[in-house]
Amino acid sequence: MGFTLAPAALADEYRLEFFPVVGSTNAEALAQANAGDAGRLWFVSPKQESGRGRRGRTWTAPEGNLAATLLLVDRFDPKTAATLGFVAGLALADAVDAVLPEAVVAKVNVALKWPNDVLVDGAKLSGILLESTMLPSGCFGIAIGMGTNVVAAPEGLPYTATSINGLGGNTDAATLFLALSDAWCHYYRIWDEGRGLNNIRELWLKRAHGLGQPVVMQLNGRIIEGVFETIDSECRLVIREDDGTRVPVTAGDVYFGTAASVKAVS
Repeated sequence: MGFTLAPAALADEYRLEFFPVVGSTNAEALAQANAGDAGRLWFVSPKQESGRGRRGRTWTAPEGNLAATLLLVDRFDPKTAATLGFVAGLALADAVDAVLPEAVVAKVNVALKWPNDVLVDGAKLSGILLESTMLPSGCFGIAIGMGTNVVAAPEGLPYTATSINGLGGNTDAATLFLALSDAWCHYYRIWDEGRGLNNIRELWLKRAHGLGQPVVMQLNGRIIEGVFETIDSECRLVIREDDGTRVPVTAGDVYFGTAASVKAVS
């Protein structure tokens, strides 16, 4: 199956650019933004060689996995645009549900880890990276990168990873992208330039990994420990410490569960 956009995406005037092999779909998107592209343009590839992750980390995409970036160009408020990662997470989770066999969906937990991962039974399946640029026109260009392990999970990682086909699926990157482009349209309409962010927040919390569980955050050498209480109206992670103090966090390395303290200080 070749890469195509879902009917809903075509109706909303999204476009598609395909690369058999790519260095980084995010880099391609940002280059197009700076060259004057109007946005609503997907960049997709089944093989990415120089992918980027959060905080300067790398994201490898062996052949057969999905590297996809959506370029949006508009007069976004940068703070509001940063919440598009939560829209992407919801769309990816729905797309994964759509391509997995019903019997598999019924027995696994597809969850969203704050701020940017899709997990299945605690193992990482997808990662999301937002990068942006301010354009001479005064518009804001944002590249929403989404990488998903379809046929195989990379090896030698410091965390457990999984793939769609490793879970019992039998699909390819193009089929997953078709479902993703459809689900994106649904949640982007709900987001509605940030006006529907509270609805996105509520939907995201229904899929949240570790909600109500112990959490440790490493932030600039400081360790914050408590319970993952919620995400607030700005989609910041809220940690409730033992003394009842509620600490909103915008970024950092997050560790969930009873082993959180051990992982964070190791």
